[in-house]
Amino acid sequence: MELITIILLCSTLFYTIINSLAVDTIRTHQTIRDGETIASAGGGFELGFFSPGTSTNRYLGIWYKKLSKGTVIWVANRNRPLMSTSGVVQVNDKGITLQTADSSDGIIWSSYTSRSMKNPALQLLDTGNLVLKDEDHDINNVVEDFIWQSFDHPGDNLLPGMKFGIDQVSGIDRYFTSWRSVDDPSLGRFTYRLDSNGFPQFFLWKGSVIWSRVGPWIGNKFSGIPGFDSNGFYTNKFVFNEKEIYDTFELVNKTSVIMRIILTPTGSTKLLVWNDQQQIWMAYLNLLVSDCDRYGSCGAYGICNINKIPRCECLRGFVPHFPEKWKAADWSNGCVRKTGLVCGTEEGFVKFSGIKLPDTRHSRYDMTVNHQECEKLCLKNCSCTAYASADVRRGGHGCLLWFGGLIDIRKYEEDGQDIFVRMPSSELVKSWSPKVIILITAILISVLLGVISLLVYRKRKLQIRENFKLSSESVALTKIENEDLELPLFDFRRISKATSNFSQDKKLGEGGFGPVYKGTLDDGQEIAVKRLSRNSSQGEDEFKNEVSCMAKLQHRNLVTLLGCCTEKGERILIYEYMANKSLDSFIFDLNKRNTMDWPKRYNIINGIARGLLYLHQDSKLRIIHRDLKASNILLDHEMNPKISDFGMARSFGGNETEANTSRVVGTYGYMSPEYAIDGQFSVKSDVYSFGVLLIEIICGVKNRLFSHPDHSLNLLGHAWMSYKEDKLLQLIDEEILEYSSHLEAFRVIQIGLLCVQRDPKDRPVMLEVVLMLSSKAKLPHPNQPGFFMERCLLQGDHFSRKSKMTLSNQLTISAILPRK
Repeated sequence: MELITIILLCSTLFYTIINSLAVDTIRTHQTIRDGETIASAGGGFELGFFSPGTSTNRYLGIWYKKLSKGTVIWVANRNRPLMSTSGVVQVNDKGITLQTADSSDGIIWSSYTSRSMKNPALQLLDTGNLVLKDEDHDINNVVEDFIWQSFDHPGDNLLPGMKFGIDQVSGIDRYFTSWRSVDDPSLGRFTYRLDSNGFPQFFLWKGSVIWSRVGPWIGNKFSGIPGFDSNGFYTNKFVFNEKEIYDTFELVNKTSVIMRIILTPTGSTKLLVWNDQQQIWMAYLNLLVSDCDRYGSCGAYGICNINKIPRCECLRGFVPHFPEKWKAADWSNGCVRKTGLVCGTEEGFVKFSGIKLPDTRHSRYDMTVNHQECEKLCLKNCSCTAYASADVRRGGHGCLLWFGGLIDIRKYEEDGQDIFVRMPSSELVKSWSPKVIILITAILISVLLGVISLLVYRKRKLQIRENFKLSSESVALTKIENEDLELPLFDFRRISKATSNFSQDKKLGEGGFGPVYKGTLDDGQEIAVKRLSRNSSQGEDEFKNEVSCMAKLQHRNLVTLLGCCTEKGERILIYEYMANKSLDSFIFDLNKRNTMDWPKRYNIINGIARGLLYLHQDSKLRIIHRDLKASNILLDHEMNPKISDFGMARSFGGNETEANTSRVVGTYGYMSPEYAIDGQFSVKSDVYSFGVLLIEIICGVKNRLFSHPDHSLNLLGHAWMSYKEDKLLQLIDEEILEYSSHLEAFRVIQIGLLCVQRDPKDRPVMLEVVLMLSSKAKLPHPNQPGFFMERCLLQGDHFSRKSKMTLSNQLTISAILPRK
């Protein structure tokens, strides 16, 4: 009898041990009590009880197990907390229940289903999804059939693989609601939800008020969210069919990048990437960052432009509904037409480019028609006010039709779309619509064009003569005027007035191009005015190159060229004004360096990297900057970096990646060896310059002016030797040591050394650099950098322009005359 008892006890103990090994699953005979947890098989997520922030209330939730402080991504009983540590979770044939140990408070939370289960099991997956399944039912199923899953009931987080939208078969609506506060996970004020009325789009609600709106999916991204399309880190997918309408994203490399989207208690929606070295979540993208993101801030037919003052203006052909309110910055009533539409009369459309498409709740769509058919559909319906392509890929296809006022339009210099707004014939004449011109008789057209051509010819002939007297290079200026660069030409008088006649008090600085002045236009917009000096080292080619190049580039990390002036022999460039001037004025200034903490520097590094990635990969033409340096990185009022000075830039088309030149231009200390010696430049020469800049930002000193009492190496040589000797701590600027993780700073220095390797083939491309900066993936070991050298220091720490520089491969160069 005793032997049977022992056998039974051992069997029970063995059964308990075997079941305890299944740490990611509980079944009907198991529970989770406060203090106990289960973890996903890969150890990435954990389920258990927790207290948020300073609160003592207890909640059942899921959090990242391995990350600092366990970031919570889902809460079960968010509106009904436990007041003690007596919570118990168990599974039965009806679903999941959460209650106290003595059941005195009844069921706190449950996931009861109408489906009966024979062998229910609750499992936490490596995706962070908590699933309820019938293990008997799943035995012969290849595809998992979850009876319930937490991914169908989101909280404030969107994880990779989660669906954000509506299942039109089951009726499940997956939407996100913010926490009330960091200490209270109950339903907060903000909700992000799909609206399937008209053409589907996502709204951010603050209570019962629409707070913000994500424009509709246009084939490759959402209208109105620049930068939130598929890239090297993740792929974004929007599914729209009879069964489901949802958005989801997946990580390209699930082992090296941890990413999530969160709706904060203040209504901000952020795409966060985990920085393993610094042990923090870093904002990769913020979806609500300005006044123009507020829903309908400019009313019907009003357009919001964050780069203008005032923010709101009426679409062309419209005027403020209430002018006095509009002048008082009350734009809520929007705009009305100057001339009303009369159905049946001659009407047409005016194209507006670079905008966030308006609210589509009162729209119709047809994905089977092309652009021309879409125009006809809108024109024959008297209630149709505008149309646009529903899918911008492959030149555009599909049709979106609007009925009623156009609400929530925003101007985007980057990633905007085209919309065609219905207009009466009177407005079409003013905008020179092709349809109106076709109606004019052939004779009238010939006469009109002949007169215009004659006037233009005579005017430009006179202008050429005048300019010739003022400048021997005036012919090139006239060519610039003749080219269609889609860039405004500013009147010289207007620029002179804006800068108080180029007053010394307005002067911001001076570079190789000439002096730069701060100006203010009549509408209050602040500008930076760069005026070519008569004795400037940069001539007509550089001026024309920058104008033609910058007119085609639009990115948040590139400075915006607003226009140019070539009147009276002048060569003037007009830019957006950067309140904090250039990067070198901070990192190399002993008094200002202490304001550049680690988060600011890291944000600047990431911004420059994204700007270069755009130039090398995502712009219409592949652009090689050729003069990337600290003084050419400008900082706006929020210390966001913008790459400037494209006078030396070169553009490539098709599959071109490199070129040669007999004229080496650039700046000592930033030029790659193959460019300085052989005149060969490519995207990898820009990567080299970025690596130098990156190390300078970390160290707080210039590559060329660096000196050390123990050797005569430049900064790159010193960084390389410090890396090999495992002494990187001495490289980091002491101003940022207390704000940064040493490991993160070491990683960034290693990335910089990878960028400045001597052989261009060894250097990463910018897409790889951006991924390195945003992930924790293991980095390769760098090889010896280019221009790793000993040198003779003449006149303090400065090179003589005619001194010889000895390279690591024993070659020498001299008499190269790049810019100072």
